[in-house]
Amino acid sequence: MYETNYHRPASVQEAVKLIGGAAEGKYLAGGMTLIATMKQRLAAPSDLVDLRHIAEMKGITVNGRSVRIGAATTHREVASSAELGAVCPAICALASHIGDPHVRNMGTIGGSIANNDPAADYPAAMLALDATIVTNSREIAAADFFTGLFETALDDGEIITAITFDAPAKAAYQKFPNPASRYAMAGVFVVRRDNGDVRVAVTGAGSSGVFRHQGMEAALAGNWSPDAVGNVSVDASDLLADLHASAVYRANLIKVMTKRAVAAA
Repeated sequence: MYETNYHRPASVQEAVKLIGGAAEGKYLAGGMTLIATMKQRLAAPSDLVDLRHIAEMKGITVNGRSVRIGAATTHREVASSAELGAVCPAICALASHIGDPHVRNMGTIGGSIANNDPAADYPAAMLALDATIVTNSREIAAADFFTGLFETALDDGEIITAITFDAPAKAAYQKFPNPASRYAMAGVFVVRRDNGDVRVAVTGAGSSGVFRHQGMEAALAGNWSPDAVGNVSVDASDLLADLHASAVYRANLIKVMTKRAVAAA
């Protein structure tokens, strides 16, 4: 690793000021990706600004069915929150299967979303839940936030401070994990609201990152049953293909994971 300066701000305002004064600063929100990238000498930030200890960015608040999760909240905290589990157990279950105990104790929901890894779990939840990404300067709908592989709508120096959403009537997440990394080779988060609105968001499979599958949504809106997606076509032409799975295999995984998620919900 190259030499870098470490900063531990006490507020969002201080963190923004530190980044603004750095030659090439990076926010550290858990480090599950950034530290590994630095160890491989693929990144060499002049300054690391650690966001994990900023009190205003931590914690989970549930008011009725309205949920707010601070961006510095760890995966373990999301997974173990009884208050959150009472209204949206699906996101708690999702968090409980991210990586291993070390990753869940260090990684944060804000860091995961900001990195927008194409195989990460949270982006599917954010898209399916129609979540709002709150930053230090604005609010961004999840549909506008994820813009491509490892790319988001965040501006330079902008910090995710929280995620908000309204808990749905039914939701579930199912993924087929890589046995080594536990990243999703295909993961599907399904949501059904009281008004009949259905969302199906897919992670781990799209060549452009997380996406919604409108064919699955239409089928499930008419019949909320695993059998409803049996005849839905999943186009493999825009899916990822690598040494772990071909695009055609991932297309089949999407359908299987959708069926399992609906059954779980």
